[in-house]
Amino acid sequence: MNELPRDILHCIGNTSLLALRRIVPENGCRILLKLESENPTGSMKDRMALAMIEAAEADGRLTAHSSVVEFTGGSTGVSLSLICAVKGYPLHIVTSDAFAREKLDHMRVLGARLQIVPSDSGRMTEKLTRDMIEAARLMAVKTGSFWTDQMNNRDQLAAYHKMAEEIWLQTKGRIDGFVQSVGTAASLRGTGEVLRGHNEQIRIVAVEPSESPVLSGGPAGAHKIDGIGAGFVVPLWRKEIADQIEQVSTEEAVAMALRLAREEGLFAGTSTGANVIAALRLAEQLGPDATIVTMMCDTGMKYLRTFGSVVSRQE
Repeated sequence: MNELPRDILHCIGNTSLLALRRIVPENGCRILLKLESENPTGSMKDRMALAMIEAAEADGRLTAHSSVVEFTGGSTGVSLSLICAVKGYPLHIVTSDAFAREKLDHMRVLGARLQIVPSDSGRMTEKLTRDMIEAARLMAVKTGSFWTDQMNNRDQLAAYHKMAEEIWLQTKGRIDGFVQSVGTAASLRGTGEVLRGHNEQIRIVAVEPSESPVLSGGPAGAHKIDGIGAGFVVPLWRKEIADQIEQVSTEEAVAMALRLAREEGLFAGTSTGANVIAALRLAEQLGPDATIVTMMCDTGMKYLRTFGSVVSRQE
């Protein structure tokens, strides 16, 4: 009999890899989705939140009587809320009304205290990101809390190194491309580093909102793809990480997320929709014998109100 996990944190990682069956390239290239929705909060961010907290515990930045602060668009905050609840740390979250209400409610249910920064009509902008960062910094100073500082925290890279090893084992080394949307850039960078270490020929593709194509050298703009597109070149980004950058619009990402639900039974968020669009584009370049891995970053249950309103307008 397998040993039971000691707590919910031991259920993070080792997620499934699933081939798309109906939303497939015409040339026969295979697209595999890493189902990060299987993590306890339904998001890949469980991995990085745990890595940041445990690294801070190990070197003494976080002690038994500490509290934790972070700014977040939602998924990182939910993941930190889970981990802090299990470990007993009070958590202060700076977030915004620009993000899915379900995420904010989830954080509160897990015990986090939220500070809401108003947005410009519910849109992600550079100003909103910078306002949240500054609010988190000030809160950390005021309360003497440990600020995980996800935009700059390199501890999270270890979590994605582990995920890359999972992908390598699951594909038995048969992988020609990896596609991931860019928020902090940690998942693309950490996963890409290890996969390239195994095979330097693997093509790494970054995804960003076409409304705010800053990694491509374009102007910052407003979009509604949760969790990606900060509106500026984030500190963990390195231009040598990606062989190419694909731009996907909010409209395209939402439409693909709905297709994944209706045609594959995979209910995911808009960043996953963007990933699949970019993977299909890469498939056209790599040819019929290639295998591409991309991420199902989180579950669509985090966005029920958003998708519900889209569907109701279509009816």
